[in-house]
Amino acid sequence: MLELKGCFTAIITPFKNGGIDRSALKKIVRFQISGGVSGLVPCGSTGEAATLAPEEYLEVIRLTVVSAGGKVPVVPGVGTNSTAKSVEMVKKVSTLGVDGLLAVVPYYNKPTQDGMIAHFSEMARAADAPIILYNVPGRTGVNMLPATVLALRKKFSNIVGIKEASGNLDQVSEIVNILDRDFAVMSGDDSLTLPMMSVGARGVISVVSNIAPAETAKICDLFLKGGTDTAAKIHHTLFPLIKALFTETNPIPVKYAASLLGLCGCEPRLPLTPLSERNRYAVKKSMVEAGLL
Repeated sequence: MLELKGCFTAIITPFKNGGIDRSALKKIVRFQISGGVSGLVPCGSTGEAATLAPEEYLEVIRLTVVSAGGKVPVVPGVGTNSTAKSVEMVKKVSTLGVDGLLAVVPYYNKPTQDGMIAHFSEMARAADAPIILYNVPGRTGVNMLPATVLALRKKFSNIVGIKEASGNLDQVSEIVNILDRDFAVMSGDDSLTLPMMSVGARGVISVVSNIAPAETAKICDLFLKGGTDTAAKIHHTLFPLIKALFTETNPIPVKYAASLLGLCGCEPRLPLTPLSERNRYAVKKSMVEAGLL
């Protein structure tokens, strides 16, 4: 059974000379596990899944599962703007020993709420592993409404949670209010993790934890145990870094930050380009101030 709480890291996909850097990916997984995160999410937005070839996509997931060795759950990103392709993806990924699936709202073609229900219904029927919905209007162009989340949960018990990245705390509150207690809400924005947890979220699927896994995990663990003041102090220490990691499109800045830690190179895949010189200073400065360098 997937326990969806705490810090799940949306891990970067390291590249070297245009291909997957397998040794770096293993190092990244070890770094995350030693930092005490609750789970790993490969091949999401931060993992540049949209630019991975089908065989690369499956390889990254397979390697993450093997490298994790059952120490933490692995919940890869799935889904495209084609329902048929998304269902096929679910079937293939389900054979790799994953613990859950993070299913993004279809992007670009802007489905209606009814379209979202139909899309995720097909994915839920095809899935063996639990499904976590992923609402990220800034990338998809449409917002999944709380009523849609409720409708899907009522139809499918294997839809167990949502990564909420709408940035709307009222929407988070409404989801928590109308969904059952076993349904987990996870923050999709590092800067809003504490505010979202204060209204009922259970943790975060995080970008900043790529370079600060122990600190991000501690924020969530402390908050869940009632240590809200200490959690807030850590949040404020990390806050300048969180903002610096979004000076350019994610994961451009976090890949540069990871390179400073010696985890991998800073190479993204086109159409993303390496972090500009003018923003490198801000990322490095915020890492030093957070005690990470």
